Amino acid sequence: MQILVEVPSNVPDATQRSPQEFAREAKMAMAAKLYEMKRISSGMAAAMAGMGRVEFLGELHLYGVPVIDLSDADLENDVASA
Repeated sequence: MQILVEVPSNVPDATQRSPQEFAREAKMAMAAKLYEMKRISSGMAAAMAGMGRVEFLGELHLYGVPVIDLSDADLENDVASA
């Protein structure tokens, strides 16, 4: 599936990116947000962004998305079970 998004022609320049860099960042940002919202898995998000899963997970911090998002209770249970 392909999604076409209209972007003003000056946006890549305003973000100091080439059109190709801007398109890559936009795809990554959308994939990261859908992953953060728990709508898609990390593997699906990585495929959407056009990269491997490990690379995707390694770049999430650039978008303010945690790799692991556990509640305090879940974290305490994990530590207690370890």
